[in-house]
Amino acid sequence: MRLAVHESGAGSRTALLIHGLMSDHRAWHRVSADLEGRGFHIIAVDLAGHGGSPRARRYTLAAWAADVLETVAPLLNGAPDLVMGHSLGGLVASRVAETLRPRAAVYVDPAFGFPGGARGVLLKLLFALSPRPRRPSLVRMNPKWDAVDVEIELATLADWDKRTILGLADTRALTPPALVTGPSLVVLAEKSWLVSDAVAELLHTRGMTVRRIAGTGHTVFRDEHRRFMALVQAWLDRVAPAGARG
Repeated sequence: MRLAVHESGAGSRTALLIHGLMSDHRAWHRVSADLEGRGFHIIAVDLAGHGGSPRARRYTLAAWAADVLETVAPLLNGAPDLVMGHSLGGLVASRVAETLRPRAAVYVDPAFGFPGGARGVLLKLLFALSPRPRRPSLVRMNPKWDAVDVEIELATLADWDKRTILGLADTRALTPPALVTGPSLVVLAEKSWLVSDAVAELLHTRGMTVRRIAGTGHTVFRDEHRRFMALVQAWLDRVAPAGARG
C-alpha cells in the first residue's frame, strides 16, 4: 500500500519519521522543524489507517512495515541517515530498519512489549472500548502539551481508523528487535508501560543506548521537547555526525 507522505526541508541528510497509534505525521511538527534546522530532509509517513493514508481491510505489524518500505523506496537515495519512530511507530521503525539499514535509529517509548496479566487485559479493554478523547480530557491527561499539540491530536484522532487497534490485539508481536542494524537510541518515558526494566536491560545488552527522560509520559517528545531534542542531537553528533557518511 502506498502511504501518504509529507516531505519538508532541503538538507542533504534524510530522516524518516514514523508516528504512533492514533496519530499521524503532524505529531512530529516540532521535531521536524528542529531536524530541518540541522540539515535534514524529512520524510514523514502516515501509517495505514491514520491521517491521509488509505484504510486497510486488516492491520498487522508486517503490513505496516511493508507499506512504509514500499512508500519510501522511490524517495531514498541509499540508506537514510536517521529513522525515528514513536510507540507503534517505534516498533514499525525497528522492522523497517532491518531492511533500510539507517546510519542511526531513534525509538521513542517504542512498543517493544505490553503489560501482562490483569493490567494488560484492562489496557486492551480501555483501548478497544474508550471513545475518542475530547479536548478537556486531552488537556487533563497531557498537562505539559501546548495548545498546538492538543489541536493536532484532536485532528489526528478524527482521521484515525479505530480498527487499527485490532492489529495489536495479539500483543505477542510487540517484541524488541532481534537485529540491531546500527547505532540505536531508545528514549523512554519516566515510567514506560511498553518497555519494562527487563526489556530495557535486554536492549542495553544488545548494544542499544537506553535513556529515560524524567517527568515525561508516553509522548516524550511532546512532554519535554527541548530535553528530548537535546538528547537526540547530542547522540547523533557522536554516532552519525553531519558530513561523516561512509
